[in-house]
Amino acid sequence: RAFPENTLISCYSYLNPGPVGPDGGPARPIRPSFCSPAAFAGYRSSPYSDIRVLRPQPHPRLKTIEVMTIDDLIENFSLLEDWDDRYRYVIELGRMLEPMPEAEHSAQNKVQGCVSQVWLSKTLERGGKEPVLKYLGDSDAHIVRGLIAILLTLYSGRTPQEILATDATRVFDEFGFRDHLTPQRSNGLRAMVERIRTDARAALAEAS
Repeated sequence: RAFPENTLISCYSYLNPGPVGPDGGPARPIRPSFCSPAAFAGYRSSPYSDIRVLRPQPHPRLKTIEVMTIDDLIENFSLLEDWDDRYRYVIELGRMLEPMPEAEHSAQNKVQGCVSQVWLSKTLERGGKEPVLKYLGDSDAHIVRGLIAILLTLYSGRTPQEILATDATRVFDEFGFRDHLTPQRSNGLRAMVERIRTDARAALAEAS
């Protein structure tokens, strides 16, 4: 099917389907750009018209990472049959992460047990009935930034009880990552999940 008229999508994933590098990122530097679907008409063999595409600026018809749910991401993922395309979509999600201030790239926020450098900074907000944990995340590896984006879509802005009740392993299995991440990446993902769950347990203990 054709894209809606004047819809803008990222050319990063779809106009540059080059090989994936050893860190999960593009094997060659790619400068992100945004263009109309007409610029790549007929370029792909499979349609992407059902994908909720991302762009840095808000658009009334498109969802950005800030407003996407985990179900949105799973649905988008299911529409991409080729794992090279899925990896590129994960990398694109990582590019949409809210920037983490340099000061937050601290030893305290660094997640241990990851093969790449990973930072998670939390803010505990107490404005409502229950405290809410919000996160910023960053990594020096493209694919890991994408995994962080998925993880924060799942956890950031949730109460400690909601975090502890969410089985991240099951969710990531729905994406199919179990068979498509290296053991080192899988261990790093578990370390990130455990870091957030530890924060949730600490917030509950503090509130009691």
